[in-house]
Amino acid sequence: MADAQLSSSRTAPADLRRDLERRIRGTVAFDPGTLALYTSDASNYRRVPLGVVIPETVDDCVAAVRTCAEHGVPVVPRGGGTSIAGNAIGTGVVIDTSRHLRAIEHIDPVARTATVQPGVILDDLREAASAHGLTFAPDPSTHSRCTVGGMVGNNACGSHSVAWGTTADNIVALDVLLADGTRMTVGSRHTPEEWAELTRRPGREGGIYTELDRIVEEHRADLRTTMPEFRRRVSGYALDRLLPEKGRDVAAALVGTEGTCVLVLGATVRLVESPPARALAVLGYPDAAAAADAVPDLLDHAPLTAEGINHRMVAALDRHGSRSRVPLPEGGAWLLVEIAGADPAEATGAAERMLSELKGASRPRDAVVVTDAAHQRALWRIREEGAGLTQRTPSGDDAWSGWEDAAVPPRNLGGYLRDFDALMERHGRFGVVYGHFGDGCLHVRIDFALTHERGRREYRAFMEEAADLVVAHGGSLSGEHGDGQARSELLRRMYPEGIIRAFGAFKRAWDPDGLMNPGIIVDPLPLDADIRVAADDRPALPLLSEVTLAYTDDDGDFARTLRRCSGVGKCRRQSGPGVMCPSYQVTQEERHSTRGRAHLLFEMAKGEVITDGWRSEEVRESLDLCLSCKGCLSDCPVNVDMAAYKSEFLHQHYRGRPRPAAHYSMGWLPLWARLAALAPAEANRVARLPGVARLAKRLAGVAARRDLPAFATTTFTRAFRRRQRRGRARTVGRRVVLWPDTFGNHLDPRVLAAATRVLEDAGFTVVLPEGQVCCGLTWVSTGQLDVARAVMRRAVRALEPWVAQGLPVVGLEPSCTAALRHDLVELLPGPASERVAEAVHTLAGFLNAHAPEWRPPRLSARALAQVHCHQHAVMGFDAERELIAGAGIDGEVLDSGCCGLAGDFGFTEGHYEISTAIGERELLPRVRAADADTLVLADGYSCRTQIDQGTGRRALHLAEVLARGIADRDA
Repeated sequence: MADAQLSSSRTAPADLRRDLERRIRGTVAFDPGTLALYTSDASNYRRVPLGVVIPETVDDCVAAVRTCAEHGVPVVPRGGGTSIAGNAIGTGVVIDTSRHLRAIEHIDPVARTATVQPGVILDDLREAASAHGLTFAPDPSTHSRCTVGGMVGNNACGSHSVAWGTTADNIVALDVLLADGTRMTVGSRHTPEEWAELTRRPGREGGIYTELDRIVEEHRADLRTTMPEFRRRVSGYALDRLLPEKGRDVAAALVGTEGTCVLVLGATVRLVESPPARALAVLGYPDAAAAADAVPDLLDHAPLTAEGINHRMVAALDRHGSRSRVPLPEGGAWLLVEIAGADPAEATGAAERMLSELKGASRPRDAVVVTDAAHQRALWRIREEGAGLTQRTPSGDDAWSGWEDAAVPPRNLGGYLRDFDALMERHGRFGVVYGHFGDGCLHVRIDFALTHERGRREYRAFMEEAADLVVAHGGSLSGEHGDGQARSELLRRMYPEGIIRAFGAFKRAWDPDGLMNPGIIVDPLPLDADIRVAADDRPALPLLSEVTLAYTDDDGDFARTLRRCSGVGKCRRQSGPGVMCPSYQVTQEERHSTRGRAHLLFEMAKGEVITDGWRSEEVRESLDLCLSCKGCLSDCPVNVDMAAYKSEFLHQHYRGRPRPAAHYSMGWLPLWARLAALAPAEANRVARLPGVARLAKRLAGVAARRDLPAFATTTFTRAFRRRQRRGRARTVGRRVVLWPDTFGNHLDPRVLAAATRVLEDAGFTVVLPEGQVCCGLTWVSTGQLDVARAVMRRAVRALEPWVAQGLPVVGLEPSCTAALRHDLVELLPGPASERVAEAVHTLAGFLNAHAPEWRPPRLSARALAQVHCHQHAVMGFDAERELIAGAGIDGEVLDSGCCGLAGDFGFTEGHYEISTAIGERELLPRVRAADADTLVLADGYSCRTQIDQGTGRRALHLAEVLARGIADRDA
């Protein structure tokens, strides 16, 4: 019914849009760019919405739903869009509550409850509750960006459901909105007298309770005998919660309905006491099935959680950029078992007792109790990033969700796992199994071939057999993420016909016209329809073969590159370690997240919603606020490299057309710097004249509020060669090539001079490449890839003779060093580029690898260190940490993310406010608050400039600090 109504309504979307815009304060969008953002979530599916509403208030939600009902248009509720089952997309109007509805309205520490709006981020709720020693127990791995409303929709669980249950177990009341605009509050437990009173209420509300009473009466026997009794039975509607013996819990029955019955406007949730201390026991077993066999005995020790990982998952972490393997006990699979205590000693003692009491098959091959906080975080990172880490098989094939989170009673887990492995082998499939072993819930991404019809038929066959298998083990098709489009069609294999009829009656009680998220759970869509990556439903688009970069990690296949983003939305995190994604953290708009940009590029390539290919203004506008920080290259679980995709897009978008002024000014900075070097004093004097400076900024596309950097009076290369001629340079010892980057050579030569002193003190003779050289970074970041390739070709020619002799290359500017290490082989692939890239080091990395015997000067100082984004993403900062500590510096490495300047980004007109806001998130306030005698370390020229212009403090390169120490030592 809803689909028919929607088809007719598509003939006049202007009427719907007009009415929505007239009644709603928030965003109403029907444009191709916004629709493209919401065509998919974190699932395998793609459905183009009719429109999108981003409400600013709860009243906006009410108005939107009522307006859609008037027009007969379905509504698709959406939170963080991290659903893996395909239950946050649809062809109606998507209502995204995650942007504005984030108020934590009340926390009652005595009653241990919190009342929140649906868009509240889980981590924000947990942080607010922690002030009272409390927490909201469900904690899915997407806790940094998932919303409470979305958790209610899916009945989210997470690692600690072993101790505290699912979202449904922690709901007190829900404020809900029906499709016809009726608003009501439903509670969690009712006495017979209270229930009778509810059925007598007038109007729609009393009618719903009466119908719920009838459903329970009609299906009472099936509800008591055919719904598996274990915590992770999430599939279908939890109608057994309505039984009298279970308290007629309407709120819990609505949890997990996936937006098919009501829109959640608010929730009152139950909080639990957060244990004062926790110990993490890591138990090694031969394989995952052996680990699963141990779970029942482990549960006797009342753990907070019992999570399972295996060797394939650990290997995936190593493949995806981990620079230090996480220490683990001996084994091929591991259980992470968390034990609570009143203090660390009690928690550790309880964990050790548990290990000593395990007998027989439950006894691990090896085990350790981890007390180090950093080690614990590294272990949890493996588990939390599983969905992304396992998206590619070791051979590079795509792996997909679908059979993502089936669950069985924990006592059946070992047997189920063995049978599941046999099923995978029969179908010739590969997947990495991990998950919530303590609750019998497994996650797995499988190498289905979803791009073509035969692969989708095989997908269906596997899903049907897998459903029969999990039912045979007394389990649930879904144990956490809901049914969505992936599993709703399979519910008939899990439940008898009477329960299926009861599900339909339950939905009709709330949504008689079928307008709430149709096609999910009731009257389901086919599980093999609407596959997002299906490539045989449209002609091949030329733009997929027109690309310039090599995309080596995807074997040169740009279509595979665009499939990388899994939609899990780590780029939408509000806080926490890492860089990704600075623009989203400030604007909070989906189009400014890495995921949003990836979805827009995917839709651009598909050509259905965004139809103008590389000329797309929607994609250009989204990428305009991408800082090209490369944070996603390392922080994204699937290593999306949005900086590279932006370069590719800009290259194609402006091909044969005029570019923005900033591309000619800052994109060609190395050339202008070379010209300025002919008369630097005059160039600086002219640039400081007020009228000239204003005009120059305007013509160059530079933000008016930015100070133009001054050129050095003498370039480093000129000073270096003068020093050589005067016989002051070291000429004995092993040689090393110092890369004279544009920023260090023309703008801040003190850095390269300091590095020379450090390298000579370490016993090396410093040499420079012949001629004028550049890494090409500024042309790469502005998408002028033909020029960048020519510049890089010259760089390779200049470095290759030295590299052929076995000489390493040291770069001081992180962005240029990263360009030589990473961008070079993407733009100029081949053995010569690979040899050069492998030879390039940071200063600290070089000293660590080639001068381990050298001892840095001892400095008695405190320091704040800002890590350049490109260094974080490509080279890492471990060697710098060691060198800082080795020099005796009490250094704090800030986890402040991007500085906000990011090369040309913060200088470009229209970016100043965003650039400054990013810096003000943490970096700039921390620098202002630092004592005057605290050193501020920042190896990146952009970082130092942002700190200087934002705080007035001069930041130093680590080389400068070491050179000062050498001078003081030798004085």
